[in-house]
Amino acid sequence: MSVRQHIRRLLWPGVMMLLSVGIFIAVFYGREAQQAGTDDILSLGATALIYFAVAWLASRLIAMALDQATTRRRPYPRLLKDLIAALLFLLAFAATGALFMGQGAVGALAGSGLVLAMMGFAIRNVVADTLSGVALGVEGPFRIGDWIDIDGLARGKVIEIGWRTTRVLTRDSTYLILPNSQIARQRITNYSAPKAQYRAQVSIVLDHSIPIETARKVILDAVREAKLIQQEPAPDVRVSSYDQGGIAYAVRYWLSRFDRDIDCRDEVYRLVDSALREAGIEAPHRRIELIGAASSRTGAA
Repeated sequence: MSVRQHIRRLLWPGVMMLLSVGIFIAVFYGREAQQAGTDDILSLGATALIYFAVAWLASRLIAMALDQATTRRRPYPRLLKDLIAALLFLLAFAATGALFMGQGAVGALAGSGLVLAMMGFAIRNVVADTLSGVALGVEGPFRIGDWIDIDGLARGKVIEIGWRTTRVLTRDSTYLILPNSQIARQRITNYSAPKAQYRAQVSIVLDHSIPIETARKVILDAVREAKLIQQEPAPDVRVSSYDQGGIAYAVRYWLSRFDRDIDCRDEVYRLVDSALREAGIEAPHRRIELIGAASSRTGAA
């Protein structure tokens, strides 16, 4: 956001702040010329106006500070800014209520507790989604623009984080709107944090007759020809298991963009398959040993 846009956003809160302070000063210095009752009402009104003006201006300043503080492409979620603004206006409203009602404000809030409880039970799902949205906004497990994987729900790019729902765009260009309460109960994998770079791997199983060093060299030479994956850090090959069916190799490589993981995996498999075929290396297959009837009788004797 440019400097002109910031100034424009601060213009009306600043005008309201100056206007409210001016009214308060005018009431204070004109106290002798006003009647007592009228003077008190004007003074309370000017003070309440100052409360809301301060809340409005402070919310805009904090939002501007958050926009300026981030050095990444992913901005702070809008939910966090809305939450800060809501808290500031709630404090201004509570201060105004206490100002006009005095000690009676506490009793009024206590008396409305039952009504609030009944309303909360009626809209408990909405409340759960909203509170989960607040928790997601405060904890920040993901931000707008992050590629995430929510177990059992969705995998894609975060488009918007709202009070009740989070919007995700999948790699198939499917637009998903997910309730925040469901997201909060699932395990979230963020592929864009703390950095957009992350490591993936594929598994290749080869026969025991092939020496490990030979297999490792063939696979590495093939992966180094890949164009989509990163060559720095360099890919590597590790033996992940040594089983009866063959030796499993984990081919590990680094990606810079999550939306390319399918294409990168396809490229790695294609290059490794071509290299293994050129080297005459076959995949492991099940062996069935047949024992003749004569051998069986000899063994029995």
